[in-house]
Amino acid sequence: MQVIAKTSDMDRREWLEARTKGIGGSDASVVLGLNKYKTPFELWLEKTGQVVPQEIQNDAAYFGTLLEDLVAKEFEKRSGKKVRKRNVMFQHPHHEFLIANIDRFVVGEKAILECKTASAFLSKEWEGDEIPEAYIVQVQHYLGVLGPEYKKGYFAVLIGGQKFIWKEIERDDELIEMIFAAEIDFWKNHVLTGVPPAMDGSSAAEQYLKERYAEAEQGKSIDLKREYKDKIDEYLSLKETIKELDERVKALENAIKNELKDAETGFVQNYQVSWKSVTSNRVDTKKLKSQFPQVYEQVIKPSSYRKFSIKQIG
Repeated sequence: MQVIAKTSDMDRREWLEARTKGIGGSDASVVLGLNKYKTPFELWLEKTGQVVPQEIQNDAAYFGTLLEDLVAKEFEKRSGKKVRKRNVMFQHPHHEFLIANIDRFVVGEKAILECKTASAFLSKEWEGDEIPEAYIVQVQHYLGVLGPEYKKGYFAVLIGGQKFIWKEIERDDELIEMIFAAEIDFWKNHVLTGVPPAMDGSSAAEQYLKERYAEAEQGKSIDLKREYKDKIDEYLSLKETIKELDERVKALENAIKNELKDAETGFVQNYQVSWKSVTSNRVDTKKLKSQFPQVYEQVIKPSSYRKFSIKQIG
């Protein structure tokens, strides 16, 4: 392992920006498609500097960092082990873009500690011997960057602000190889080349396409690759399924509303249903246009967009 930067001199924004220069432990689960909150495409946008890293706007990540010292000290109390912090960023000796920010090193062991805070709603993910996949690959990434002499990782977790647990995992060289292979591919074939990974259903991907291809070239048409016939068939089938499900949802909603009648609230076992009157002030654009055309012309905001549709032509 090599030290590439001192983090003690960085504020949080500088630290997060430094992380865009490589792939860190928290990125590993994203690259492998195991992260519930971020897709590989969103990560690619961050690493290529096209969007601000999500964590800058994420309160959960901010408070997790704020509580890191508390979690580490509680780990020391409960485990009997000592830990120390090194305010540096590490780098893999052969792949400089594989980086690691270690929460704590365990004194007297070739081991590291990862401090976490979790919502009470996620407590089941830590029950028994369970450890979330995203965190497993994060720690294995760290152990891989640090080198083969590091054999173990510990987790210290504060759940819901009132339950504390700690667990340990052994180094898994086979898993580390898999993680690094995926990360190297992602960095070399997507980040460095500027070629995005496969499109996904994220809002980031939608915004990227909207901005990059804002205008259609009038009259231009292309022949799609044969594989897109299957994609279109699947798309139309899913749209029909969604339509049927939406109709079923609406039927159930109407049945419940009919049972409520003029009641605001209804209760059944562990559910509370509300159907309340809500008032709001809206501009009647038709009336504004007809009665105050000059004002309407002053406040109207022209907009354009590309409309997507599919129809069968033969």
